Amino acid sequence: MLAKLTSENQLTLPKAIVADFQDSEYFAVTTENSRIVLTPVRPTCADAVRAKLAERDICEADVTEAVTWARQTP
Repeated sequence: MLAKLTSENQLTLPKAIVADFQDSEYFAVTTENSRIVLTPVRPTCADAVRAKLAERDICEADVTEAVTWARQTP
């Protein structure tokens, strides 16, 4: 079976392959020995928060600093 890479860098996977993963909406993408490996994952709320923080370039130190600031006695 073949998967087609579109002009927008998207892969179209064969129905026969996708049928085995009907309950999976997200896949972790890695490479191994010049191969693309897709692994089904179930995102959690924490994953969504981490993704949003990364999107806004907020690191763990920023969060720690904000919590410390918020806990200060007025």
